[in-house]
Amino acid sequence: QVQLKESGGGLVQTGGYLRLSCAASERTYSNLGWFRQAPGKEREFVASISWGGLYIRYADSVKGRFTISRDNAKNTVSLQMNSLTPEDTAVYVCNAGPSWGQGTQVTVSA
Repeated sequence: QVQLKESGGGLVQTGGYLRLSCAASERTYSNLGWFRQAPGKEREFVASISWGGLYIRYADSVKGRFTISRDNAKNTVSLQMNSLTPEDTAVYVCNAGPSWGQGTQVTVSA
């Protein structure tokens, strides 16, 4: 099973931006995606991208603010997050098929 490792989380003010990255231990032809889980809430879908980048989906709550991309040569998937709000505070987790990363914390201060 592919191993996933996220990076790029941190603390940012409202209106700021962060770029998350996820490195896979090997090439995967699966859709790559990001999910997030806020304290006391269930994990929710954020964005996903297919192998060739043709199919991209976003949660309604992040459309127009977040951009997902992947680099198949480097086995990475990234999430550019702009115009962040406190509602975006969560642990962001990378997903590839049945594999999940450990997550990276994103905190947006008011």
